[in-house]
Amino acid sequence: MSSRRPVIVALCAIGLAGLAAYAWYANQPRSTPADTQAAVEAPVVVEVARVERRAMADDVTAVGSLVSNESVVLRPEVAGRISRIAFRDGEAVRRGDVLVELDAAVQRAELQQAQANLTLAEANFRRSEDLFARKFVSQSSRDNARAELEVARAGVALARARLARMQLRAPFDGVVGIRSVSPGDYVKDGDALINLEDIARLKVDFRLPELYLDRVKPGQTLELLSDVLPGASFAARVDAIDPLVDAQGRAVRLRASLANPEGRLRPGVFVRVRLILAERPEVLVVPETALVPAPGNVQFVYRVLDGKAQRVDVRTGMRRETMVEIVDGLDAGAEVVTAGQLKLRDGAPVSVLQAAVAGAA
Repeated sequence: MSSRRPVIVALCAIGLAGLAAYAWYANQPRSTPADTQAAVEAPVVVEVARVERRAMADDVTAVGSLVSNESVVLRPEVAGRISRIAFRDGEAVRRGDVLVELDAAVQRAELQQAQANLTLAEANFRRSEDLFARKFVSQSSRDNARAELEVARAGVALARARLARMQLRAPFDGVVGIRSVSPGDYVKDGDALINLEDIARLKVDFRLPELYLDRVKPGQTLELLSDVLPGASFAARVDAIDPLVDAQGRAVRLRASLANPEGRLRPGVFVRVRLILAERPEVLVVPETALVPAPGNVQFVYRVLDGKAQRVDVRTGMRRETMVEIVDGLDAGAEVVTAGQLKLRDGAPVSVLQAAVAGAA
């Protein structure tokens, strides 16, 4: 009997342990299949927006620099001493205005001498004509007198041209720059005296990749933006396309023009150019936040249909500010998820925020 006692004690201990385990299991809360399914399929709260139709322009952007409509650096054709400066720095001048005069005392004396020679030659020619009519002189004498008259006239024209070269006149309407010479300075022929800029109208030079060559043409409109005037935009028009494509950069050079009556822009300013290639009145667009990137350079969106998220692969086009063109995959009016995509899967139930829907509408 004593030999069986340890076995009986062990069996009793095992039985008590089993009863304790059963009691613990029976007291645990049970989860039903319906509860499990409800936990897995809980709706994901998302924000949505509708696919809209908007007008959108096909365009291309570039950078360029503003250039004066006309620009010249005035230089004297002859050496001399400056006798008068007839403008103020930065002043607007008209075509033909005298800007700089050189000392022309010698040239004026030469003109007076040439005019005196012309007066004498005219008198000699008239006398020769009278004598020739009365048969007192030969034909050759009359011809010599006529030749001397023509030489005297040419001498006057030459003296006047030399005198005119002592004045530098504005070749067009514009604004003069800041001079670096003063009256009394001796200048040589070819020295730069002052620059003259026509800024009432400006040109902008920029370059585009050669792949746009068949889509650009004179007359197209473009928009200019400059950091000099933040928030302001200026309209311009393409005037010319360089027939030569740059072989190094594979780019074509274009020149556009724009009015600048108030002088707000100046030559040399850096500008950003937006060239409008074509206008499209109805384009399907969605917010950028609706796009989800996928491996393989693929993009998709989640469309809300019957309270569930449906994955739709899309093909995108142009981008404007925060909107993206949808080329293929969606129709106008469809609702797409714009926030909450990270928690979604294809076919998952969704709960749309009413505030987001009202804002999208």
